[in-house]
Amino acid sequence: MGEFVQTRHRGPFPLQRPRELILACPPMKSNVNLSRIVRAAGCCGLRRLICCGRARILPEIARDTGPELVIEFHRTLPPVLQRLKAEGYSLIGLEQTTDSQCIYDFAFPRRCVLVIGHERLGIEEDVLRLLDAVVEIPVYGLPHAHNVATAAAISIYEYCRQYPTG
Repeated sequence: MGEFVQTRHRGPFPLQRPRELILACPPMKSNVNLSRIVRAAGCCGLRRLICCGRARILPEIARDTGPELVIEFHRTLPPVLQRLKAEGYSLIGLEQTTDSQCIYDFAFPRRCVLVIGHERLGIEEDVLRLLDAVVEIPVYGLPHAHNVATAAAISIYEYCRQYPTG
């Protein structure tokens, strides 16, 4: 058997084209959760993240996301989502609803906005009405839902799995 040598912090895998996934977050209760979402977005090569409310990103958690990830701050989500929809983006919610689709079976549109819900309240009704589709991540134990930062990371990863080169 060969000898394994650990490689720490290999450089990013090259993308053939920029990712067309935008992440949209409502006002979050926890700056730690938001900062973890920022880090996951950076690691997955996202170029744009929308934050609402009094968002504060903790640099010790978000780490070195670099200038490629543009983080926008807005008061509320609906006006931003309406503009993005008019620009041709599909709006995909990450939420448990009566009509949500299992993320395992969902084909993400290449050009889409993934809308994350608030930690306790989920996606608000006025935002749900704007969405083109809603996906959920199956849960096999308790509690009944993943932490918002974990769910965001899983969903971003699934998009990247479907579009590995950008």
